[in-house]
Amino acid sequence: MTGAARVLALLAERGQTLAVAESLTGGLVAAELTGVPGASAAFRGSVTAYATALKHELLGVDGDLLAERGAVDPEVASQMAAGVRARLGADWGIATTGVAGPDPQDGQPVGTVYVAVAGPGGETARTGVPVGKVVPLRLNGDRGEIRRESVRIVLALLREELSGNGRAQDTEQNGGN
Repeated sequence: MTGAARVLALLAERGQTLAVAESLTGGLVAAELTGVPGASAAFRGSVTAYATALKHELLGVDGDLLAERGAVDPEVASQMAAGVRARLGADWGIATTGVAGPDPQDGQPVGTVYVAVAGPGGETARTGVPVGKVVPLRLNGDRGEIRRESVRIVLALLREELSGNGRAQDTEQNGGN
């Protein structure tokens, strides 16, 4: 069973749904999920917000945050996950943002990636944002390897949250190796 199939099975068992916000993965997470027969039972949809402005306009990421730090940032990833969850009416939201290469972006080197999950369990009192988790990654490999590894890791992060494991993720990865 693939990572996507495991996630969808766990969501179906709980009667919960998922929405995806993607930047560097450009729709690969959604493609992985929709490749599983019966995905529509739990998968609500996705937003591929490749342009920085769309992260603000479609997902509600704070414009000042984007202007100050750029799109490759842990808080941006967190807000993307929470934003897609809210906008698409899902129980869970996951997000990917980072630099797949070949060139650095926003002062961040190639291989810098942040994946995030936002889910039910109450909102934080200060922000009203759903409880979530962000994992910083430093991935090696070419553009394709970085993107594929980002997909694998964000699905693994969600699977851990759904399983209640919440283990720390190994953040030093070799894409494709």
